Amino acid sequence: MLTNSPFFASFAVDDLMAAEEFYTQKLGLLLTDIGPGLLGLRTANGYSVLVYPKPNYQPASHTVLNFPVDDIEAAVDDLTASGIVFEQYDDGPLTTNEKGIAQPGPKQAWFKDPAGNILSVIQ
Repeated sequence: MLTNSPFFASFAVDDLMAAEEFYTQKLGLLLTDIGPGLLGLRTANGYSVLVYPKPNYQPASHTVLNFPVDDIEAAVDDLTASGIVFEQYDDGPLTTNEKGIAQPGPKQAWFKDPAGNILSVIQ
Protein backbone atom coordinates (compact mmCIF):
# COMPACT_ATOMS: atom_id res chain seq x y z
CA MET A 1 0.00 0.00 0.00
CA LEU A 2 2.78 2.50 0.87
CA THR A 3 5.58 0.72 -1.00
CA ASN A 4 6.21 3.66 -3.32
CA SER A 5 5.56 6.43 -0.81
CA PRO A 6 8.61 8.70 -0.38
CA PHE A 7 8.23 8.92 3.41
CA PHE A 8 10.31 11.22 5.57
CA ALA A 9 11.11 11.74 9.22
CA SER A 10 10.32 14.82 11.27
CA PHE A 11 10.84 16.27 14.72
CA ALA A 12 9.74 19.35 16.62
CA VAL A 13 11.58 22.35 18.05
CA ASP A 14 10.55 25.30 20.16
CA ASP A 15 12.26 27.99 18.06
CA LEU A 16 12.46 27.48 14.29
CA MET A 17 14.85 30.39 13.70
CA ALA A 18 17.30 29.12 16.34
CA ALA A 19 17.06 25.64 14.80
CA GLU A 20 17.77 27.01 11.31
CA GLU A 21 20.83 28.89 12.54
CA PHE A 22 22.14 25.86 14.45
CA TYR A 23 21.63 23.32 11.66
CA THR A 24 23.03 25.56 8.90
CA GLN A 25 25.75 27.55 10.72
CA LYS A 26 26.98 25.07 13.36
CA LEU A 27 26.43 21.79 11.50
CA GLY A 28 26.70 23.03 7.90
CA LEU A 29 23.52 21.33 6.67
CA LEU A 30 21.63 22.48 3.58
CA LEU A 31 17.98 23.53 3.64
CA THR A 32 15.20 22.44 1.32
CA ASP A 33 12.21 24.59 0.47
CA ILE A 34 9.37 23.02 2.44
CA GLY A 35 7.16 26.06 2.86
CA PRO A 36 6.57 28.86 5.35
CA GLY A 37 6.83 27.97 9.01
CA LEU A 38 8.71 24.72 8.35
CA LEU A 39 12.36 23.79 8.00
CA GLY A 40 13.64 21.10 5.67
CA LEU A 41 17.12 19.70 6.28
CA ARG A 42 18.68 18.02 3.25
CA THR A 43 20.89 15.03 3.89
CA ALA A 44 23.94 14.08 1.84
CA ASN A 45 22.02 11.17 0.29
CA GLY A 46 19.24 13.48 -0.94
CA TYR A 47 16.64 12.75 1.70
CA SER A 48 15.08 15.47 3.81
CA VAL A 49 14.04 15.75 7.43
CA LEU A 50 11.19 18.07 8.37
CA VAL A 51 11.64 20.32 11.41
CA TYR A 52 8.54 22.08 12.68
CA PRO A 53 7.69 24.40 15.56
CA LYS A 54 5.41 23.01 18.25
CA PRO A 55 3.56 24.84 21.00
CA ASN A 56 4.19 23.50 24.50
CA TYR A 57 7.28 21.80 23.12
CA GLN A 58 9.16 19.12 25.06
CA PRO A 59 12.44 17.75 23.67
CA ALA A 60 12.60 14.14 22.57
CA SER A 61 14.19 11.79 25.10
CA HIS A 62 15.79 9.71 22.35
CA THR A 63 18.27 10.44 19.57
CA VAL A 64 16.42 12.12 16.70
CA LEU A 65 19.30 12.34 14.19
CA ASN A 66 22.43 10.22 13.76
CA PHE A 67 25.26 11.46 11.55
CA PRO A 68 27.56 8.65 10.31
CA VAL A 69 31.17 9.80 10.07
CA ASP A 70 34.39 8.11 8.94
CA ASP A 71 36.50 9.57 11.77
CA ILE A 72 34.60 10.27 14.97
CA GLU A 73 37.61 11.82 16.71
CA ALA A 74 37.97 14.41 13.94
CA ALA A 75 34.20 15.04 13.80
CA VAL A 76 33.99 15.59 17.56
CA ASP A 77 37.02 17.90 17.46
CA ASP A 78 35.54 19.94 14.57
CA LEU A 79 32.13 20.21 16.21
CA THR A 80 33.65 21.12 19.57
CA ALA A 81 35.66 23.88 17.85
CA SER A 82 32.38 25.27 16.47
CA GLY A 83 30.89 25.44 19.96
CA ILE A 84 29.09 22.10 20.20
CA VAL A 85 29.13 20.59 23.70
CA PHE A 86 29.03 16.81 23.86
CA GLU A 87 27.06 14.94 26.49
CA GLN A 88 28.92 13.03 29.18
CA TYR A 89 27.57 9.72 30.42
CA ASP A 90 29.37 8.38 33.49
CA ASP A 91 27.09 5.63 34.77
CA GLY A 92 24.78 2.95 33.47
CA PRO A 93 25.44 0.63 30.58
CA LEU A 94 27.08 3.42 28.56
CA THR A 95 30.04 5.60 29.48
CA THR A 96 31.85 8.24 27.48
CA ASN A 97 35.44 9.39 27.45
CA GLU A 98 36.60 12.97 28.07
CA LYS A 99 35.53 13.98 24.53
CA GLY A 100 32.08 12.43 24.95
CA ILE A 101 32.74 9.36 22.77
CA ALA A 102 31.27 6.04 23.91
CA GLN A 103 32.95 2.71 23.25
CA PRO A 104 33.14 -0.30 22.97
CA GLY A 105 30.76 -1.07 20.19
CA PRO A 106 30.15 1.56 17.58
CA LYS A 107 31.90 4.77 18.53
CA GLN A 108 29.19 7.33 19.18
CA ALA A 109 28.99 10.82 20.72
CA TRP A 110 25.81 12.74 21.56
CA PHE A 111 25.02 16.45 21.61
CA LYS A 112 21.88 18.59 21.69
CA ASP A 113 20.34 21.15 19.39
CA PRO A 114 19.08 24.47 20.83
CA ALA A 115 15.68 22.88 21.50
CA GLY A 116 17.24 20.07 23.56
CA ASN A 117 16.80 17.32 20.93
CA ILE A 118 19.51 14.68 21.08
CA LEU A 119 21.75 14.21 18.02
CA SER A 120 24.79 12.00 17.52
CA VAL A 121 27.81 11.35 15.40
CA ILE A 122 28.56 7.67 14.96
CA GLN A 123 31.41 5.68 13.44
